[in-house]
Amino acid sequence: MHRVVVLALDGVYPFELSIPVRIFGTAVGPDEEPLYEVLTCSVDGGPVRTAADFSVTVENGSEILATADTLVVPPFSCGPLDDRARLSDEVAGIFDRLRPGTRIVSICTASYVLAAAGLLDGRSATTHWTEAEHFQRMFPSVKVNADVLFVDDGEVLTAAGVASGVDLCLYLVRRDHGSEVANRVARLCVVPPWRDGGQAQFIERPVPEPSAATTSETRVWALERLHRPIPLTEMAGRARMSVRTFTRRFRDEVGMTPGRWLIQQRVERARHLLETTDLPVDRVAEQAGFGTGASMRKHLTTVIGVSPTAYRHTFRG
Repeated sequence: MHRVVVLALDGVYPFELSIPVRIFGTAVGPDEEPLYEVLTCSVDGGPVRTAADFSVTVENGSEILATADTLVVPPFSCGPLDDRARLSDEVAGIFDRLRPGTRIVSICTASYVLAAAGLLDGRSATTHWTEAEHFQRMFPSVKVNADVLFVDDGEVLTAAGVASGVDLCLYLVRRDHGSEVANRVARLCVVPPWRDGGQAQFIERPVPEPSAATTSETRVWALERLHRPIPLTEMAGRARMSVRTFTRRFRDEVGMTPGRWLIQQRVERARHLLETTDLPVDRVAEQAGFGTGASMRKHLTTVIGVSPTAYRHTFRG
């Protein structure tokens, strides 16, 4: 069984600390067998102060990191990082316990810990949007992307602020076991299985007038028609806006352009069909709105790094 170890550092935020056990602990296989074992540890095995008015008692010390398949580091309000972006010797040493190939995940500003440990050097990463500029100044060797909910850079993954930890953990369940398992976890946890856009939609902006039109209805409309071409002019007309106004408002609300959003939705539709049906690749491409198998192959390879056939083999093999 895949073992997830959650490292609780001094000042840990309780909500983020609970995300891994809630998401991974809910994932089960066809026979209701648990797919993950989730354990929590502190540096020394002792109680940990939280950012709230209580402490938590954990059952394990950092020695169990040597058994982790995935390590998750939640954010904290105080603790092991000094102003020179250095970890305390006590915390820095625990990463040496990890086995080669261990998957490492940070939630929110816990990305500072990974960066200070040198785990993000030369990698793409994200953090909470309010800290992105400071994070980039502090760790210039990291390629910071403040517009996304999470970044998958192979063995090291970083989530943006707070609830994006839920998004990333659901993504990992999906990557490990497919959309059917991840969607069931999402339903049981009463959260969306996939959120559109990135952090851009949460960055502070002037509040629009209550009467201002939105693009939400048009997005719902488009999702029901992914199998056919959807020109930008048609989407704008559906929203009763000019193309320019629609594009600007769409980007403000979703955090990406309409064209990029459509491709993302079609990729997700194709992945679902590849996982859950035996339709030929060309037929999947048609239903997802890519038109041809070659076009779908190009987009899937760009987004997830594998061909449709390889993806289907992974999740149905």
